[in-house]
Amino acid sequence: QVQLMESGGGSVQPGGSLRLSCAASGYMTTGYCVGWFRQAPGKEREGVAALLTGDRLTFYGDSVKGRFTISHDNANNTLYLQMDSLKPEDTATYYCAALHTPCSLIQGVTSGGLGYTYWGQGTQVTVSK
Repeated sequence: QVQLMESGGGSVQPGGSLRLSCAASGYMTTGYCVGWFRQAPGKEREGVAALLTGDRLTFYGDSVKGRFTISHDNANNTLYLQMDSLKPEDTATYYCAALHTPCSLIQGVTSGGLGYTYWGQGTQVTVSK
């Protein structure tokens, strides 16, 4: 059983940066698609970025390419999302999620996390002046 807990959300001005963390308990160091997803009020859940643990493969949603970076630290089994050049439209609740292989990074992000098994409780990110 994998349990996930996000942290690092907050309020920031446009152009600022935040780093989200997702601490995982349970075995997740290899063989999992893990990703970040977000949902703003009144909108569908959107895939932000995903990676395959134990590998270098990553995939990003079009709206965050070049601004966000996903990474995973095997030593402490923690997933990160470095968010730079934040925009007001990035305001949302951000969730981390995991799915054991077989899985598709592209399918996970483009579907907004459809089929992902394990989810965190979410952390709020607000970007405003």
